[in-house]
Amino acid sequence: MLLGIGPDGPVQGRRVVITGMGVLACCGTGLDAFWDGLNRPQSEGERRVPDFDPSDWFGPKDARRVDRFAQFSVAAADMAIADAGEIGADPDRAGVIFGTGVGGLETLQQQISVFVEKGPRRISPFLIPMMMPNAGAANVSMRAGWRGPCETITTACAAGTHSVAAAARLVAGGRCDVAIGGGAEAAMTGVGIGSFTNMTALSTTGVSRPFDARRDGFVITEGAGALVLESLEHARRRGARIYGEILGAGSTADAHHITAPAPGGNGAAACMELALADAGIAAGDIGHINAHGTSTPLNDMAESQAIAKVFGHPGPPVTSTKGVTGHALGGAGAIEAVAVTLSIVRRLIPPTAGYEEPDPDITLDVVHGSARPWEPAPSLSNSFGFGGHNGTLVIGPVEE
Repeated sequence: MLLGIGPDGPVQGRRVVITGMGVLACCGTGLDAFWDGLNRPQSEGERRVPDFDPSDWFGPKDARRVDRFAQFSVAAADMAIADAGEIGADPDRAGVIFGTGVGGLETLQQQISVFVEKGPRRISPFLIPMMMPNAGAANVSMRAGWRGPCETITTACAAGTHSVAAAARLVAGGRCDVAIGGGAEAAMTGVGIGSFTNMTALSTTGVSRPFDARRDGFVITEGAGALVLESLEHARRRGARIYGEILGAGSTADAHHITAPAPGGNGAAACMELALADAGIAAGDIGHINAHGTSTPLNDMAESQAIAKVFGHPGPPVTSTKGVTGHALGGAGAIEAVAVTLSIVRRLIPPTAGYEEPDPDITLDVVHGSARPWEPAPSLSNSFGFGGHNGTLVIGPVEE
């Protein structure tokens, strides 16, 4: 049961279940293609969403007025709503929380070039509504006609996870009967890639190797994930198919450094402990962890230390789907929440692509080589972002 941490401790809320999902990733668009992609070797070269055609969701004029990250937001949310079936929600009690780390960087870069080459009078009047980070959530809300809370979270690489958690809070607290939680990113522009390259965050080999001894940075990608969340009562009343349940969530700050994680993973450990307390379960109840696992030397080490602090050695089976997908920044947490839910439904934990040479200082039980069968149980999905933002979701099968 999802709980909200208030000033006086946990406050019981309504149970929140997942009834629809949508995803766009470099390894596949749609649930089946995405799952198949998670169980294939990682691809070579740039990891962009292949064959994405915004005209599938927008008319020609509208597509030119919506940045790629917001197009992804709409596409993922539309897929999730269609997957959920006839929701029948009161529009005033249906909300949207959609995150992004960067927002409309592609549009901003293009229009800066226009400014430099042609002057300010040639800047597009659509620059602001296209680049603003809340454009994703706004377009999803307008598309669905949902008039409840419509908000954007921009906590860097934790934004997707925080958005799913915040959407779940809307339902658990009774403000909404239905909410979409998700995240999207499309920052693979010259400026975006150049910036991450110059700060030495990206892999020089172009290979994502989470927790591997040879890891040398993350591989940037783009994409989006979205989950339709409903109160259990609302879902059962309409006969919805239920994929799983949001059992709890945690959020902390490292308060340490603008890009580097806190030494020893203290902030991440506290976040996971809060999520477990929120869910009302013990560390021993966790059957799987989808790690943040970016493939950077510092992040993977800090996360492994945090997991060891909370769960001991070796702890639950751990996977990082970023071995296949790369790192979608503000969209990563939502994409990975979809992956965790599919792991529960398919009764398989996907392998960590790129993991071949164990790091002797990392003692995790890293799932690798091939998918591992398991008996579905509560699972963690971790996201840790620049700025020291930490987010953890607890997702599990629905228990009667």
